Amino acid sequence: MQTRDKLLQYSKEELIDLIELYAKDSLALDGVWFQSVEKKDGMDAAIAHDANAWERFTFAEAQRIKRFLGLPEHPGLAGLEQALQLRFMAHIVEAETALEDDRLVYTIRVCRVQAARERKGMPYHPCGPVGLLEYAGFGRAIDDRISCRCLSCYPDVKDETCACSWEYRLTENNEK
Repeated sequence: MQTRDKLLQYSKEELIDLIELYAKDSLALDGVWFQSVEKKDGMDAAIAHDANAWERFTFAEAQRIKRFLGLPEHPGLAGLEQALQLRFMAHIVEAETALEDDRLVYTIRVCRVQAARERKGMPYHPCGPVGLLEYAGFGRAIDDRISCRCLSCYPDVKDETCACSWEYRLTENNEK
């Protein structure tokens, strides 16, 4: 029996649970390799590898989601909002979007990575610089006119009510 056929045996609820399991596994894999490099070569080396990995992965993830949703070449902020809700991590973090006129704000209230590091007695991951590569790259892959800036993210926390927050806008010089 093919894997696709096996999946048809499960209820909708079971498949949703499986998606969440896969998302947790993917995030755990990301953390395991990061901590391995961090332990062996230090935080700076781990972050350098992390930046490269997330920049490449994010583009591929965004392109697959864009195709899945059938989004046009320039879906704007509304298309980005749809796509953000289907990222692999979207199913396991407390996140929200707010689309207001000319900007979209994406906020993660609780971050599984930082919570896990805290539970293990580890220092917080300084994810802001890598996060900017990740979130900006995702936005650009959905619509090349989209720019992103960090509103708050460790180590540059400006909003204590969330783990991180990102602002997306359509850039005027690229609007078609």
